[in-house]
Amino acid sequence: MNLHDFYYDLPQELIAQDPLEDRSSSRLMVLNKNTGKIQHHIFKDIVKYLHKGDCLVINNTKVIPARLFGSKVGTDAKIEVLLLKRKENDVWETLVKPGKKCKVGTEISFGEGLLVGKVIDVVEEGNRLIQFKYEGIFEEILDKLGQMPLPPYITHQLKDKNRYQTVYAKYEGSAAAPTAGLHFTKELLNEIKEKGVEIANVTLHVGLGTFRPVKVENVLEHHMHSEFYDVEEEEAKKINECRKNGGRVIAVGTTSCRTLESVTGEDGIVKAGNGWTEIFIYPGYKFKAIDCLITNFHLPESTLLMLVSALAGRENIMAAYEEAVKEKYRFFSFGDAMFITDNETEE
Repeated sequence: MNLHDFYYDLPQELIAQDPLEDRSSSRLMVLNKNTGKIQHHIFKDIVKYLHKGDCLVINNTKVIPARLFGSKVGTDAKIEVLLLKRKENDVWETLVKPGKKCKVGTEISFGEGLLVGKVIDVVEEGNRLIQFKYEGIFEEILDKLGQMPLPPYITHQLKDKNRYQTVYAKYEGSAAAPTAGLHFTKELLNEIKEKGVEIANVTLHVGLGTFRPVKVENVLEHHMHSEFYDVEEEEAKKINECRKNGGRVIAVGTTSCRTLESVTGEDGIVKAGNGWTEIFIYPGYKFKAIDCLITNFHLPESTLLMLVSALAGRENIMAAYEEAVKEKYRFFSFGDAMFITDNETEE
């Protein structure tokens, strides 16, 4: 499988730079994964395509303001630190710019000493382990000093950082938002519940591996970064009940999809638990857990484009993306949505 099989031409002006005022007013492309048929709607119309007895699975991770700007103690050189993974004893795996100025032993001051980090090790790919010292509660200091770690294709900071959180974000730990969930409002979720659709929560803390480009020509040689997931017993039960009763399991976003596919056995049973996943889903993959997927439009040649191609077929996806470009859909994190379904009829 060749990387170029997943290339498409995207005009720069279709990359959404800002979220819409009303989350649920973005556009929605409905794609039948079996026939390739496409329909155009507004996101709030999603309710019409969900059936009583279905289970919608959402990722309740919360993005932390993980981008910190500080200065090197002793030289005042400007240093940018991006928090990637929390380890133990206030140690974080981080991405540091410029890395060459941050050898082991380097100290970095943030907020005039409100937070001080010391580089204690260099890990693979040049990431640094940094141990932080502070007084008070780390999350509160981070909230004061940190910025939202927006994707590299978004060129300015948000006026309201909550617009890079889902309305159901609960557990802090992500370096990027599960963006398919950004389209939901509390009102829309209530409407979905009233229709008899079960809503189950999973947690996957999204790492920056999400944006990591595939650099190998042969897709199968690509290695995914590990991300932490947690699926509680009660939530697993909701999903298994839905499956047992003949309902559809509908993942909201590739992160919910990857979590479910990581915890589901060959028998289709979702097992509760937590751990780290490096699952890489590409065409040829046999889905064990999900039937349908609500997702955004993804970067050319990305692992996420490969995942949706595995579910709907590469030809169907590439044709749908071509249509989305032609119809001037908005792309990527703050862009429009796609519902990959097995049945495009409304109820």
